[in-house]
Amino acid sequence: MDSHGESEKIPVILDTDIGGDIDDTWALAMMLKSPELDVRLVVTDTGNTTYRAKIAAKMLETAGRTDIPIGIGLHLSDKTGPQAPWVEGYDLSSYPGIVYQDGVNALINTITASKKPITLICIGPVTNIPEALRREPDIARNSRFVGMCGCIRKSPKGYGGGSGGAVPEYNVAAHPNAYQKVFAEPWDITITPLDTCGFVTLKGEKYRVVRNCKDPLVQAMIENYRIWSRSLNHPEQFEVRSSTLFDTVAIYLAFSQELLVIEKLGIQVTDDGYTTINPKAKATNCATEWKDLAAFEDLLVKRLTD
Repeated sequence: MDSHGESEKIPVILDTDIGGDIDDTWALAMMLKSPELDVRLVVTDTGNTTYRAKIAAKMLETAGRTDIPIGIGLHLSDKTGPQAPWVEGYDLSSYPGIVYQDGVNALINTITASKKPITLICIGPVTNIPEALRREPDIARNSRFVGMCGCIRKSPKGYGGGSGGAVPEYNVAAHPNAYQKVFAEPWDITITPLDTCGFVTLKGEKYRVVRNCKDPLVQAMIENYRIWSRSLNHPEQFEVRSSTLFDTVAIYLAFSQELLVIEKLGIQVTDDGYTTINPKAKATNCATEWKDLAAFEDLLVKRLTD
């Protein structure tokens, strides 16, 4: 057995709003390429969750990972997104694996059936999670939460029109009440806020190696990136660098914290979407600084292209 045998793998569920910002697609590819992780379920989150499920399904099919079930999360909109051309004509019923129409129920059942605690990787506005907790509060006792969310002290300049200080981060600001519920639960919580994930971009040779990789999953990821960048009128960006890869840091935190500074901070979510430090709030593991961002970039490139 190799160093990441089945018994040693970390069981994970990915809750994702794939099909909005392209970083979810990169995160999905990174997750599938991480031998430490045993992916039990991919659940789509927020907005048109059927559109999002089509992207996840086609990516999993391309990767030869149709052993992974897909759950369609709470449907909140019929609007699609910038990656719609990639799944035009794709029939979700043709997915060779299992597609659960009730993704929230699938998430609950996956957690409750697991002999090992599940790591719930959340890289969207978490609209599914409060409903899952309402239906089955005990899932918080057999899982831990790893998320890309919030902004504690610093953000990229220009994010949300800000000048580099704390801002309402998109995932939290979209549904503050959902994150208030998440941060109040008894599970262990680890997050990468904008303080660390808002600066992750592949450029130069690192980006070229990924863009030119012949692996079918990576080619699908890059094709989605090409479509996404054109739809947002950023075709020149595609030629020279990745977009900001916020969500890849959450995938990394599911199996390692080695390259990051982790602070235990009480985090409170305000009604207007800020994540503020409150010593009286539940202690949260917050990745607030990088020890070695370049090493993470190298790891990401290696994972995707090996």
